[in-house]
Amino acid sequence: MTEPAASPASPLAERLGHPPGTSVLVITADDLGSSHAATAGCYDALRRGLASSSGLAVPCPWARAAAGGYRGEDVGVHLVVNAELDAVRWGPITHAPSLLDGDGGFPRTVEDLWDHADVDEVRREVRAQLERAVLWGFDVTHLSVHLDALLLRPEFFDVILEVAIDERLPLRLPPDRQLAAAGFPLRRRCAEERVVVPDRVLRTRPSRPPRVLLEHFLIEPRPGITELVVRPALETPELRAMDPGWAERVDDHDLITTDAAVTGLLARSNVVVTGYRALREAMRT
Repeated sequence: MTEPAASPASPLAERLGHPPGTSVLVITADDLGSSHAATAGCYDALRRGLASSSGLAVPCPWARAAAGGYRGEDVGVHLVVNAELDAVRWGPITHAPSLLDGDGGFPRTVEDLWDHADVDEVRREVRAQLERAVLWGFDVTHLSVHLDALLLRPEFFDVILEVAIDERLPLRLPPDRQLAAAGFPLRRRCAEERVVVPDRVLRTRPSRPPRVLLEHFLIEPRPGITELVVRPALETPELRAMDPGWAERVDDHDLITTDAAVTGLLARSNVVVTGYRALREAMRT
């Protein structure tokens, strides 16, 4: 089944109060709480850089410290049920045997998760992660899913959609190329349930890193709500030791905090930057 594209007219952008044809950009700094380097990098990107939103990884080792440093920024919950790194393992915050691999952490791969995860355990875990973020004091603005693991299978997508409906929270969907391959109509399901989602998501791949994606978008902006996902982190011994992709995270941080060329492109464009809090208010009103 081919997933229908979002309308170029973007009624969502108009619901946010923008004229028809406006290009609106959400810049999300993901993986808040996954490490000290990422926590510092995400907050720096929000406070000093171009980031307009972030996603908290509740089960990760620096999530509680991220809560201690929270100052009311636009932060959603980045629901985590995978732990892909070899050097650092994190696992469920509920009793969820089906969400553990052989060494006591979440499954490393999405395929392993799909093969073993129990739907009821997934439901309890994602709700517990959201509840913990609220308990810690976060004004949760949206939901997203680490590696899109729970969005690309219908039985798990139903769980996430249920939580988004119950809590009246916007949801980030995967990029269009993954939506088309999913085999079921994620975007249409969200529209039927009045769950707000951005019109499109830009996410890195080897041939198109965030720098290329952002520069291309600012030169040729598209109307509607576009989200760019980055993973900023400071370069530290901790980050180098835990993540083989540390250099990409450091480059993401530089891109949205210190890159004068990108800042200049944004200033010269007609692109409006907003966060998920505005989308949440549109959904709730």
